[in-house]
Amino acid sequence: MGYFLFVNTQWVPAVLMLAVIFLQLRWLLELLDNPAVSPETWQHIRFDETLGKFTHDGTGELAKTIVHKMNDAILKIRNSRNEKEAEHIFYKNIVMHAGIGLIIYRQTDGRIEILNTAARKLLRINRADNITDLKEISEAMVHAFQRLKTGGRELIRISTGDDFMQLSIYAIELTLRGESLKLISLQNIRNELEEKEMEAWQNLVRVLTHEIMNSVTPISSLASALEQEVSAGKAFDKEQMADMQLSLQTISRRSANLISFVREFRNLTHIPKPRPETLRVKLILEEIQQLFKKELEEKQIQCRVEVQPDDLTVEADKALLEQVLINLVKNATQAFDESADEKHIIMKGFCNERQRPVITITDNGPGIEPEALEKIFIPFFTTRKSGSGIGLSLSRQIMRQHQGTLTARSQPGKGAEFILRF
Repeated sequence: MGYFLFVNTQWVPAVLMLAVIFLQLRWLLELLDNPAVSPETWQHIRFDETLGKFTHDGTGELAKTIVHKMNDAILKIRNSRNEKEAEHIFYKNIVMHAGIGLIIYRQTDGRIEILNTAARKLLRINRADNITDLKEISEAMVHAFQRLKTGGRELIRISTGDDFMQLSIYAIELTLRGESLKLISLQNIRNELEEKEMEAWQNLVRVLTHEIMNSVTPISSLASALEQEVSAGKAFDKEQMADMQLSLQTISRRSANLISFVREFRNLTHIPKPRPETLRVKLILEEIQQLFKKELEEKQIQCRVEVQPDDLTVEADKALLEQVLINLVKNATQAFDESADEKHIIMKGFCNERQRPVITITDNGPGIEPEALEKIFIPFFTTRKSGSGIGLSLSRQIMRQHQGTLTARSQPGKGAEFILRF
């Protein structure tokens, strides 16, 4: 501008430039005096609120468009936030009024985030701020909460005055916004357990009665016949002596069977406590395969081991796990018809969808009838004449002591599969 005034003495352009600068300064001052966004709106934005809105008092189209777009964005954020808050309240109400007891607490400090109505009624408390507050009800229960990992389950007996509860505890570990939480579900399954216990006792008594009567009836009959013969006081010829000897042998044999039965029953009720160690599934299955190698070759049964991943491991007592696998493989070898052309047994190890180790023993034998499939884990139930009926029941008890399960599935004519879940 000085160039126009002093060098070229062209003052007209200089005056025009001064006028433009003056107008721009005036517009800037007006904008500062009347901002498009009110101070209250800036405060709402600062504190993450969406109640305010942008305003514009000028006539500029660009400013109007920007203000309109910003208000639309705020409206969408507000609606989205309202929907999420409504969903949060909806799901929280579901959790609070669910029929099963639910507790959610922080794993870092034990602070309880949710203690629903069912849990309060079940534990007979009005409120609890920290998980340690529940130790007044049962320390064993709180220790179970802290010890259980995702998918873990435990049964705890809790005394409540003159009564007691059998609490089934199930745990899931969660992460919410970087915070480690644990969700605990509680159910009093005392009535269900008592019903199952009664049913189990009825089944056991039925089987025991059947087995004992099968042994005692012929013993009683033969003993009575021998007593009558001896009481008659007459001499016995060689043929009669042979009959008496045969009768005594039968009594001795049936008595031995009865003693063996009682011994098996005693074994069923005295399972040693597991001593878990880390075991490679592939090595265990290959050892079982080697153990049955001669029998498999004699019966022309093909057996193979499939483990994925190759280094899959389980935490189990080696001797007890081997006992379970031996029972299952032995059952599979005995299930085949001698006339069958192709006989296969497959032992697999893998991780399920919850990344828990699973072992399966599968055969392509005749399978198990649906009626028998429901009873095969009942003590002393057997479908074979030479079977004792305790192998599967014992195996299931061993798996339960490992906090695992043993189940079976089968279709007649399509083989059977036994599944060990750890």
